[in-house]
Formats: sequence, structure tokens, C-alpha cells
Amino acid sequence: MSFTAEVRDELSRCVPACEYCNLATLAALTRVCGTLGVSGSGRYRLQVATETGAVARTMIGLTHQMLKLETEFTVRKSVLHRVRNYLIVLPDQPDLEKALVLLGILDRSGGLVRGVPHHVVARDCCRLSYIRGSLIAGGFVADPRGDFHLEISVQGEEYARALADLIGQVGVPARVNARRGSFAVYIKSARDIRRLLEMLGAARSVRDIDEARAMKSVKNDVNRRVNAELANQGRSAAGAQRQIEMIERLEREGLRQSLPDALADFCDLRERYPDLSLRDLGQMADPPLSKSALYHRVLRIERLLDGAEL
Repeated sequence: MSFTAEVRDELSRCVPACEYCNLATLAALTRVCGTLGVSGSGRYRLQVATETGAVARTMIGLTHQMLKLETEFTVRKSVLHRVRNYLIVLPDQPDLEKALVLLGILDRSGGLVRGVPHHVVARDCCRLSYIRGSLIAGGFVADPRGDFHLEISVQGEEYARALADLIGQVGVPARVNARRGSFAVYIKSARDIRRLLEMLGAARSVRDIDEARAMKSVKNDVNRRVNAELANQGRSAAGAQRQIEMIERLEREGLRQSLPDALADFCDLRERYPDLSLRDLGQMADPPLSKSALYHRVLRIERLLDGAEL
């Protein structure tokens, strides 16, 4: 099961906070993945097609519980993709139009509601239930072991912006991006995704995100340490090579024989251990010398060579 499917399944099993929360969840499910057919004045047909079991289970359960309408349910299996497709149909019936108004799909005059219906999300808990329903219906949550990304795919820019605004009302900033034939309401921040899922009641998914973030933090720390060590090794190797070249120049210019004992000892030590860093090289001296002491000897040789150029 993908991480998206796990999130959807967990959200579909959340217990409503009040008697109207189920209505908000059902309203979002219907709006996001439903198709409304009109065959004349006051004659409607609502159809929901989905490959997600959580959507089908929640849609049928809440429709029977809240609306008590006749429902047709068909399970089809795609031969090409080998996945199940669930088709839920609410055929034309006496109370369907009233139910569509209750769900905020139609207004009282029979017109389509293009945004989020205000009466459905009047309470704070119902706002969360509506967002939960929209995420169950059209949501995608990337596996947190990769990039963090959450989005809800919807139809209509006006509705997309209204849904993004609703998510913003619960304290999580969301953006809208146009896609081919649809709009995506999305969140990229790991912290915001975690916060939203926590508010929606997806505790198990939040734990998975926390574990993934902790693992990423450890990996990033290890990578930083490795990169820093490699950089230090590179600098040490370059410094050691430069010191070898300085010693060779001392030989060519006849300066090595007249070096003070401290500098002569350094030259001998560096030739004996050409690959060591100054810190490790100091440990090979007798008695051992600090990195700082050896560095000052390198500077003295540099000044000596600079003076020779003059």
C-alpha cells in the first residue's frame, strides 16, 4: 500500500467530533470526486467513480447514514491496469435535490455552488472534516522518505482557491497550481504537512513522517561530516604537497644545508611522511609537536624563500 493510500485509509476511519462533521466529510467527497448529471428540471443523477477503497467505503457509509438515499454500487476491474474501480451512483429520486442542497453542491435556487459551502464548514471541527474528506477523495501525500509533498486535485479554480483558503483558516498555508484539466491545492513544507495531518487525526501517518524526518536528519548530519572530512583531507593533501615543493626549492637554491635545526627537522619529517596532515605529522616527531608549532615552521620556511627571491 502506498503512503497516500495509508493516509487516506487512516483518515477515513476518524471519528467525527460533532453530529455535523460527517456531513462535511460527505460534502467534500461528493464535491471533489463526484459528477452531477442533469436530465431536466429538478432531475439529477450523482455519480462517484474511484479506485480508492477508502473513498468508496466512506461515500457509501455516510450516504446511507446521513441521506438515506437509494445507492447503486458497482465494482469493476480494469484488465489493463489490474486495479479495481468503484462506481457509486445516486439515481434520480425524490429527495436527491434536497440532499444536493444540504451537501452544498446546489444552492436553494438550483444553481451550482462553485466554492466551499459556508453552512457545511460553520464549525471549526467541520472545517477539519471537510478538509479530511477532500484529502480522502483527491489527495496525494508523497512518501516522506523522499520529498515532502501533499496535494489535493480538484476541478475549478474558484473551488481550488476556496479550499486553499479553508486550509489556511486552520493555520496551514496552501497554494494553488494549475494542472492539465484540473487544479492542485498543495503544501510543500514538511512541518505544515505534519501539522495538517495531525489536526486531521492521522496520528500513524504523523509518526511515519517524524521517523522519516529523523532519519533524513541523521543522514544529512553524516553527509555533512563526511564532506567536511573529505574537504579537510583535500586541504591537508594540498598543503603537504606544497610543503614538499618548498623543500625541493630549498634544495635547488642551496638553502637547506644552512637551515636552523627546527626547520631542518621539519623538512626531514615531511619527506619521511609526505601524506600526513600537520596534526598527524606532529605526532611522529620526537618529542611530539603540536599542529600550531609545525605550522609556524612552515611559515618560517615561506618567509625564508620569499627573502631569497629578493
